[in-house]
Amino acid sequence: MMVTRYWIAFIVVLSCLLGVLDASAGDADPRYRACVKKCEETGCIGQKCFPQCKFSSEGVSIEGPWYMQEPLYLRWKQWDCQSDCRYYCMLDREEEREESGNGPVKYHGKWPFKRVYGIQEPLSVAFSALNLAMHFHGWLSFFILLYYKLPLKQDKKAYYEYASLWHIYGLLSLNSWFWSAVFHSRDVDLTEKLDYSSAVALLGYSLILAILRSFNVRNEAARVMVTAPLLAFVTTHILYLNFYTLDYGWNMKVCVVMVVAQLLLWAIWAGVTHHPSRWKLWVVVVAGALAMLLEIYDFPPYQGFLDAHALWHATTIPLTYIWWSFIRDDAEFLSSNLLKKTK
Repeated sequence: MMVTRYWIAFIVVLSCLLGVLDASAGDADPRYRACVKKCEETGCIGQKCFPQCKFSSEGVSIEGPWYMQEPLYLRWKQWDCQSDCRYYCMLDREEEREESGNGPVKYHGKWPFKRVYGIQEPLSVAFSALNLAMHFHGWLSFFILLYYKLPLKQDKKAYYEYASLWHIYGLLSLNSWFWSAVFHSRDVDLTEKLDYSSAVALLGYSLILAILRSFNVRNEAARVMVTAPLLAFVTTHILYLNFYTLDYGWNMKVCVVMVVAQLLLWAIWAGVTHHPSRWKLWVVVVAGALAMLLEIYDFPPYQGFLDAHALWHATTIPLTYIWWSFIRDDAEFLSSNLLKKTK
């Protein structure tokens, strides 16, 4: 749902600034550093040894790439010697901290999560998948409403003039949540860029859609005038992140500006319009703002699984349903008005 994804982009870009600080409290710990160093040299942590840490004199893994030794469903994650050494040293160090009465700390910008079948953040992945499913349900129900329940023009096109725009939004939302699930499953350079690029693309398109709908822009030439410069900027920004440098600070500024602009547009429009379902828009905006507190109050994962970010992902699931309900109501409202004018 669009407005909730605005809050997502705002929180994600802020968390990026913390994520890029590689020297978190955990990985600055001398005991942790010594454990990782010893593991990479010996291939073992206590009685647990990793075949991917056995190297030839040329520095190549003796038994081939680690991900090719795993079952097929785990190979794509490409866990290597450094990744596994960091993970198991983190677990050991956290056990020591717990025994001494100390709470969890972050390692390389991330809380100490426990893997499930090789998945880094299982609950965030599950909630991202549920958001993906909810968006699919919303988009499908919107499609059925337009073409099977509401009257159509003689050329079989919908009377609702924003239909195609919402179809594109639905596809971008599905894409964004898909890569969110993949990124939380395995954080590597490729999945990170795909996740951020998808979020920026959705956010940029959502700004375009917010302008077109709130100002009721129907003329095709006017739509092009609004869309072209914003689309060019968003495309350039994505190319910059992927092929020049993934500048978290600059990305934060760009996304925050788009977030603020969209929230202001929807909030002002909801305040002045006489739309019968404007209350749903208010629910999404207000609830999204409250859900953002979960990200501000960042707490470590409970039992190594449920952290503030995962819980926040969970809150967007019902809001997605409400948002697509508003979109369907908007389609019925405008279609009804247009039909009255044609009679």
